[in-house]
Amino acid sequence: MIIINLDIMMVTRKMSLTELTEKVGLTMANLSLLKNGKVKAVKLSTLNKICEVLQCQPADILQYKEDK
Repeated sequence: MIIINLDIMMVTRKMSLTELTEKVGLTMANLSLLKNGKVKAVKLSTLNKICEVLQCQPADILQYKEDK
């Protein structure tokens, strides 16, 4: 199972969802769905832009956890 830790990175970087939305260029609804783990896929270009804005690595946002 893939866990999305976007909310943790946003807190670490002291960035609001509104600010991240503006800088990444996604709608608030789409970024909120991603933040809450309600998406089935993420474009690499979106992940790239999020990492660029938050100055982090993809592994800081995405985590694999074995489903038991």
